[in-house]
Amino acid sequence: MANIKSQIKRDETSKAQNKANSSKKNDLRTSIKKFEALVKEGKKDEALAALKVATSKLDKLAGEGVISVNSANRKKASLQKAVAAL
Repeated sequence: MANIKSQIKRDETSKAQNKANSSKKNDLRTSIKKFEALVKEGKKDEALAALKVATSKLDKLAGEGVISVNSANRKKASLQKAVAAL
């Protein structure tokens, strides 16, 4: 446990931010899983709509620094490749 007041405050904000980031990443994973389920079922139109949502979330999280830009770009390319294969 920290003794310095500023470090105690920083620990609290760090935990709160970690919780928020975890929630955002969980939401992202859920949208990607929905997309992958639609691709597996072969529903191209619905998959395209889900791709748009997932891509938007990836870009937003990359912009916020929750995930790296390169990671977001790799995931988007993977998702787009899956749609193109339909």
